[in-house]
Amino acid sequence: MSEVKPQNWNWDHTYRNLPEQLFSLQQPSPVQGPALQLWNDKLAEQLGLSFLSGQEEEIAAIFSGNKVPEGAVPLAQAYAGHQFGYFNILGDGRAILLGEQITPDDKRVDVQLKGSGRTPYSRRGDGRATLSSMLREYLISEAMHHLGIPSSRSLAVVSTGEQVYRQPIQEGAVLTRIAASHIRVGTFEYVLQNGNPDDLKAFLHYVINRHYPELSETENPALALLEKVIDQQIQLVTEWMRVGFIHGVMNTDNVSIAGETIDYGPCAFMNAYDPKTVFSSIDRNGRYAFGNQPKIAHWNMVVFAGALLPLISDDEEEAANKARAVLDQFPRRFGERYYRMLLRKLGITQVQEGDKILVDELLYLLEHHKADYTNFFVSLSTEQFSEEPLYTSAAFEAWHESWKQRLNQIGGMQVARAVMQANNPAFIPRNHMVEAVLQSAVNGDYDPFHIMLAQVATPYNYDVHAIAPQAVPAGFDSNYQTFCGT
Repeated sequence: MSEVKPQNWNWDHTYRNLPEQLFSLQQPSPVQGPALQLWNDKLAEQLGLSFLSGQEEEIAAIFSGNKVPEGAVPLAQAYAGHQFGYFNILGDGRAILLGEQITPDDKRVDVQLKGSGRTPYSRRGDGRATLSSMLREYLISEAMHHLGIPSSRSLAVVSTGEQVYRQPIQEGAVLTRIAASHIRVGTFEYVLQNGNPDDLKAFLHYVINRHYPELSETENPALALLEKVIDQQIQLVTEWMRVGFIHGVMNTDNVSIAGETIDYGPCAFMNAYDPKTVFSSIDRNGRYAFGNQPKIAHWNMVVFAGALLPLISDDEEEAANKARAVLDQFPRRFGERYYRMLLRKLGITQVQEGDKILVDELLYLLEHHKADYTNFFVSLSTEQFSEEPLYTSAAFEAWHESWKQRLNQIGGMQVARAVMQANNPAFIPRNHMVEAVLQSAVNGDYDPFHIMLAQVATPYNYDVHAIAPQAVPAGFDSNYQTFCGT
């Protein structure tokens, strides 16, 4: 495998200095026919990699894994995780970290190839990814970024010229994923299970120094990290629910310590409001349904706390009590942030007594009428209502009058509209649209995909998107399933 002379690569490899059981040095596996399908010019510029733009063959060679940039130190990370509640030793079974790029504005980000071949953690997997699933991650992660939700980013998709054996057989591809890091709750679980106390302590300090250096001088850094990550998860999941996003597989190995949305597998967006909505083919019991995401986030933080206990205190009982005191605040803290989020969707920025009832009554109406979650808030902010049963019901008319009276206390609809339209996207990547553009791209026509990429880049542009509400084909969601890609 040849190397590429650097121009503006600015590598660092701090993860390489951690205990060796946390990773395996691993070269990407070459592919037969790399061809660039997508390249994120704006992101490349932010990373200091704009010197590559326009060099399609070179980009395809590098980001397929066929060429490794000089200075990169490819490795696969080890981690563990509770998958659907059951503990497993895992690791990067189809992903390889090239290194940490220091950007022109002095930020440190991981550059990872996903679908780049087998690693020591692949178990029975082939280490590859399908073109369709990598295009999906590119599209959805970029949509989440433009929705204002912390997320990994997608730099490139390179098709491999090889087949990937799934059901059915599909074309293969490699995605280049950019993230603040790929450190997970499951990484802490792995160190706890496979390292010694010194390893766990060293890893704690590494994570704090990398992501939350302000915590390094606190009295109890492990406890402070627990509180910080809990806050990040509450903020993240609340934002998911603001736009109707369903992650689909909230295992602890998919929970980023940096508070980003990562590992886009069987994710989707909810159309008709129903907290029980599930699209993931592997979530047969609804563990990760839309409305369950807050309590699963809490559950994941309990697991995280368990991995930190030896660092919180040498006394097991004291450590458990301190962690429990923090964890017990989760429901209250989430509830407060959740209702503040929903009230902003209603144009209300200052919470007062009775506002929770206003929200709860609305959510009941939306669920009862199976109202489209996104379209409802667009209609409310534009005051353009259809003839759907929800809007003509006496219950909605009563709620609507109560809401308008509440707005009159804070300056009326004119003041509220700006708040509402900043918090309610007029455009989301609807499931049927996503499937259509993916199928078109896999068949060789990328035009619809690029059109949708442009649309997800301006989700709050009401001038463009709110001319007519997004419609969902009747019955589409009732049989819709998303898949993990492995």
